[in-house]
Amino acid sequence: MDAKDYIIRFEGDVKRPDTISKCGRINPQIPRERPSHRTVMIFIFALLATLLFAFARSPYSPTIKGALQQYDNQLRCFQVHKPVTNVPDEDKRDGCNLEVLLMRHEFGFSYGHPFVGNYVPPPCDFDTVIMNLTVTSKGRQFDRLALMFLGDTEVFRTSTAEPTANGIIWTYMKDMSMYKALWTEPQKLIFDLGNLINDIYTGPFDVTLTATFSLGFNEVRTADVILPISAQRSAADSPSAFSLPKDNATVAHTIPDTASRAIVSISACGQSTEEFWFSNVLSSDTNTFNETTGPLNGYSPFREVQLFIDDQLAGVVWPFPIIFTGGIAPGFWRPMVGIDAFDLREPEIDISPFLPILTDGRAHSFRINVVGLGDPKYDGTAELSNQVGSYWVVTGKVFVYLDKEPTFLSADIPDRRISPTISTDFSSNILHEWVQNPETGANETLSYNIRVSRSLTVFSRSSEWSQKLTFSNAGSLSSQGLVQVNEQHTYSTSTASALTDDDERVTVSETTNYYPLDVFSEYNTSSGGLEIEASLSRGLHYTFYSDIDIYSPYTLTSGPLKFDATQAGEAAYMSADNRSFSTGDTTEYFEEDSRGTLFITRVRAVNGSVVGGDGIPPAFNLLENQDVPLGRDSVRAILGRGPGKSLP
Repeated sequence: MDAKDYIIRFEGDVKRPDTISKCGRINPQIPRERPSHRTVMIFIFALLATLLFAFARSPYSPTIKGALQQYDNQLRCFQVHKPVTNVPDEDKRDGCNLEVLLMRHEFGFSYGHPFVGNYVPPPCDFDTVIMNLTVTSKGRQFDRLALMFLGDTEVFRTSTAEPTANGIIWTYMKDMSMYKALWTEPQKLIFDLGNLINDIYTGPFDVTLTATFSLGFNEVRTADVILPISAQRSAADSPSAFSLPKDNATVAHTIPDTASRAIVSISACGQSTEEFWFSNVLSSDTNTFNETTGPLNGYSPFREVQLFIDDQLAGVVWPFPIIFTGGIAPGFWRPMVGIDAFDLREPEIDISPFLPILTDGRAHSFRINVVGLGDPKYDGTAELSNQVGSYWVVTGKVFVYLDKEPTFLSADIPDRRISPTISTDFSSNILHEWVQNPETGANETLSYNIRVSRSLTVFSRSSEWSQKLTFSNAGSLSSQGLVQVNEQHTYSTSTASALTDDDERVTVSETTNYYPLDVFSEYNTSSGGLEIEASLSRGLHYTFYSDIDIYSPYTLTSGPLKFDATQAGEAAYMSADNRSFSTGDTTEYFEEDSRGTLFITRVRAVNGSVVGGDGIPPAFNLLENQDVPLGRDSVRAILGRGPGKSLP
């Protein structure tokens, strides 16, 4: 049966399922204005819609089809997302309609050994680039972070699923047309996937990367110049990501004097002690359970990624809490991975208010920094910390849009070179307490409530960038640190405006975000093994509006957009007598309204299988015959509870 048999199209409104919050409790849906008389696509089985459509129906990827036949018995992993729709027409004869193999490589023991290849632009006109990434693996392995660079510029960040003994495979397709300025020039392609192979971790990752170039007479404008904010190590055949706080993430660039708009996108995610930053505690509380379960990770559960231009704060990003496939409990993420795990989106900061200064012909500095919160003062407030734990993988890039003539050079208005006016306000409120056992004196519980807010406005004669953000995290650890609960909420609104000569304000873009996160986890250990029980509810909700039709590295498409993704589930893991067992039951509701079509799906995955959508009965069975070894070297590493001790 073809994938199209699972697609229902009709005119009118669609009732959206209630959103899940608080680990299984249902919140009534918030009424939203729904566009009428539009084509609506409801995909009941996201596995079929995303995998079968992407795998089997792809008309231009014989390499991937062959790989599927070879690995047909492997577990097919996937990220729920709206399928790429601007696939080229096979009958089109104008310009490109060409698939190019960019990479086929096995990442075995690959730390410090990225793939390095030479990309040559196709000898035909194109305006659309669709990338296809297919990965297979078999054995035991960590989840790994992977970064793709064209020269010194990061263009794609992904992570791997954790393999099984029988093997896994996944494919992810992405519209990469926003990087046309890079694709039209020869590039050194660097793909960095650091992996480890030894007697315990046995799974290499076989990766195939293709790009299909086509000419669809696409009217969406792309940036004329793309400048990297990176370590710029491509000349040494090395990836160019910064590692914070170790590195100084500063570069200098000269912006063309014809620039009329500029946007910085930032790619940043925590690793090691910063992977589960949202469950970290205040630095003063890290030793609360030091004598029992061990130290905790610090700098609070709040993180801010900052962009400085010439040492002036230009904008901030409050990151979405990515959970990779080895995080909390493996059963959550098989075969359906976490939100954005296969494609880490990049928030944007409009730096157009700085253009009057940046276009003066001189080099200007761009710096990225990551901070948390310091310890609270007597009044319950805290300042931003000078650094965070180890470590954050960070890059950025400047998308520059040019006019034919210099934009900010005018003899009639000599003050156009004046620096922008920057105003910001930051506030925090912290409550925390712990309870001791009166008999032993050992700490039994730790609880905290952290609230943060920030506003920022950057204003120049021609444009304005403004942000308003609020954050809260209520957390507790009990049973001497064996049980942890975190409820986190992040809200933000970012607006870029252009000011005309008549002082009329035009909204260039407006983005609203909401990231809810609710996680419960408990673990127990013994000389013979360990147990993990966990539940979670999380979401990524945002709207994007722009009166300029351009690609966005945050929305991963062009034009206005509404996006809602919610995941909720329960998972458990147990190991004993050299055997391990895993269960998981995760449901995702997904809705994206973009480019004139509405994509809605509900997917439920139970114990490594997709059991469908609405009306499917529970099938929560223990996988007694399947060995599911942990991809992390300790239970505390899985949960982000601190270094602890490695367990058998």
